[in-house]
Amino acid sequence: MPADPTAPALSVAEVDERIAAIREETRRFADGRIRPLAAELDETERFPAELYAEMAALGLFGIAVPEAHGGVGADVLAYAAVMEELARGYASVADQCGLVELVATLLSQQGSDLQRDAYLRPLLAGTRCCAYALTEANAGSDLAGLRTTAAPDGDGWRLTGEKLWIHNAPVADFALVLARTDPVLGNRGMSIFVVDLDSPGCSRGSKEHKMGQRASQVGALHFDAVRLNAAARLGPQGRGFHLMMGALDKGRVGIGALAVGILQAALEESIGYAKLRHQFGHPIAEFQAIQWMLADMAKDTAAARLLVEDAARRLDRGQRAAKECAMAKCFASDAAVAHTANAVQIHGGIGYIRGVAVERLYRDAKITQIYEGTNQVQRLIIARQLLA
Repeated sequence: MPADPTAPALSVAEVDERIAAIREETRRFADGRIRPLAAELDETERFPAELYAEMAALGLFGIAVPEAHGGVGADVLAYAAVMEELARGYASVADQCGLVELVATLLSQQGSDLQRDAYLRPLLAGTRCCAYALTEANAGSDLAGLRTTAAPDGDGWRLTGEKLWIHNAPVADFALVLARTDPVLGNRGMSIFVVDLDSPGCSRGSKEHKMGQRASQVGALHFDAVRLNAAARLGPQGRGFHLMMGALDKGRVGIGALAVGILQAALEESIGYAKLRHQFGHPIAEFQAIQWMLADMAKDTAAARLLVEDAARRLDRGQRAAKECAMAKCFASDAAVAHTANAVQIHGGIGYIRGVAVERLYRDAKITQIYEGTNQVQRLIIARQLLA
């Protein structure tokens, strides 16, 4: 749905002007602050707390969250533009924007006034960090295998279980946790809980060391009969699965846009290097083999961007867009993996060396085919929509 349905409708020209301004501001931040730190963040795997605070101050959190709830009050199309430009700087930083948008969307749409004051506003102000806790050992693409439970306990709940490979788990202050509240009802027996991660019974596993997007902190969360009061539940009981899956449409637009940002960065690095590198007495940009690789990279970047923008516009119009969101995420991430590999090829041996941008981009691209639903799942979504 539009972020603020009471706001006056903008003309196409006004929308384009607004998106261009948001994109330009984000690009300046990415060029000036993110790109200079990307290599160091990739090497050290540290959480970029200083960038997190700056992004909040610039209004890069809660892009499509209403202003009344502390957000920017723009739309999904603007969010996609921000994600692309941040990822062009460094995908791990864009990941923070995407995670905040996902959690903020649920808190804004389903949260009580108390939950918005305690969690949403500090999240958007950059003073609290969040996690989105779905995945378990037997529940990734198949959430029917979810085993974390929230059992009634007086006027509250007892949360027990373990979540794996959770983004921000090592640094988050709170998490949205999907748990079974009625084991016999399947997907209709799951609910969301807002859990303070310093609560008794909460603990964290070791930080994982990843192939790419290495400054995005990932780890496990353990819940040992954690006592939650009744106000910890987010949204209606039994609707957690559907609410979290619904939020993932917007999340897939974000990941598609992130993949476009990686593609754009790979294209720019490849063009620059092809003009500088000489072989056989000529810049390699003069060789048809290189030109064709650059041409394919450019056309797929443009196509991916258009798919992302189409899906975003459909969400902004309040239309059902599961198929379009899946297509955008699937195409953009497949293209990012294929063309960052080509970017390494264009760079030759130096492209395989740590510290060179395209080597990092190649590693960063791979996860985009996996998170927010694997691309095999995206193809299932597309096929089922086509055949419905």
